[in-house]
Amino acid sequence: MRVGLIARDAGHPVLAAAAEVLVRRGCAVEVIPPDGVAPSASEAGAGAPSGAGAGAPSGAGELADVYLLKARTPQAIALARELEGLGAVVINSAAATELCQDRVRMAELARGAGLPFAATTPAGRLGELTGPEHPFVVKSRHSRRHDLVAKVDGAMRLRELAGRWPDEEVVIQPYLPGNGWDQKLWVIDGRLFAARRRSELSPASDEPGLAGAWEPPAEVAALALRVGEVFGLDVYGVDLLDGAAEPVIVDVNAFPGVRGRPGAPEALATLALRAAAERERVPAARGR
Repeated sequence: MRVGLIARDAGHPVLAAAAEVLVRRGCAVEVIPPDGVAPSASEAGAGAPSGAGAGAPSGAGELADVYLLKARTPQAIALARELEGLGAVVINSAAATELCQDRVRMAELARGAGLPFAATTPAGRLGELTGPEHPFVVKSRHSRRHDLVAKVDGAMRLRELAGRWPDEEVVIQPYLPGNGWDQKLWVIDGRLFAARRRSELSPASDEPGLAGAWEPPAEVAALALRVGEVFGLDVYGVDLLDGAAEPVIVDVNAFPGVRGRPGAPEALATLALRAAAERERVPAARGR
């Protein structure tokens, strides 16, 4: 069985650990960089899959049995869509991954499905924003690594951010007071992992970190699982405000890192194996 990892960082702890599990179970694991450039040894890290290399995404070779779409750049999504067009199984799908990159579409889908997602309003370019009543939260419209997430509590703060991000397309959300932490829930094929993380809006956010073990209440766990159904995701993260206003979803992430969660690599490997097995059964069923 062949598994393709569409990723720029093959040495990411969860990916590398999942790849090791897959190799032990007899799978061949290939790293397929979305930009066509194989990661260097230093980028891949010591935990990268042994013998990992750039697989053939189209016509040049046989498709892998399943692909894991960790990268979320436009190039990665385009590659995943090409693979799906050739009949490949991609986790998460290109459409679901792309949707989670646009916070306006994300909020519209969530609120339309009755999920308690924070009210999210497109606001154009940050440099042209005059701002509603203060305080509020401003975020990059397009979710990505190192994007903009900030609390605006006055005109001076807005000017400061606009000076640094003048052309950034943004959304605004109402500021909801919390306790300085976010509830982080990750789901892999229906298996839930949870922790609390210092909020990006907290004054202590320069010292990020995960709090100790946290068992979410049943209603929060059910909410996280419902997000996967609504968004069509198998591997995803849900961020909720931790405080008096909960439950309020403030973000959904396709294929997050899930770092430091025991059992996460094994769950990811099991998902890949199951998806590949189901792909094999479908043609056989059609043949009968």
